[in-house]
Amino acid sequence: MLMLDEILLIHVAATWGMVGLIGIVQLVHYPLMNYVPADRFPEFEQAHRSRITYIVAPLMLIESASAVLLVSLPTPAPITTLAWIGMVLLLGNWLSTLLLQMPCHFKLSQKFDTATHRFLVRSNWIRSILWFLRGLVALAMLWYSSANSSF
Repeated sequence: MLMLDEILLIHVAATWGMVGLIGIVQLVHYPLMNYVPADRFPEFEQAHRSRITYIVAPLMLIESASAVLLVSLPTPAPITTLAWIGMVLLLGNWLSTLLLQMPCHFKLSQKFDTATHRFLVRSNWIRSILWFLRGLVALAMLWYSSANSSF
């Protein structure tokens, strides 16, 4: 079985991978959608969803699995508390994705709509902020673990 420090390293890597990815999507990719011609937008949106899944799915699955391990394993109290805070933030990310951003992507895959695109960009700040906070929580767990390790 993986040891706590290894799980934490995997968790930090996956979480900060998502922080970086969501930052690029929020600050670069989503705003640039305005420049895609409307008649080509459904094709663009479908390609976006298909291609980004290859990056997002593994990171989210690794992040989620390691988060579940961190709340399931016996850990020192500060790590347990931080792991549960991280889990709540992760749940917020998943809910935001499923309830807010995915419906926008489905609408945009049919036809570009300015209001839907604007809502996608604005609502995605929820995920951007939550993932950044998750990244800080993950680093705090790693810091606590390394500051209190016996080596």
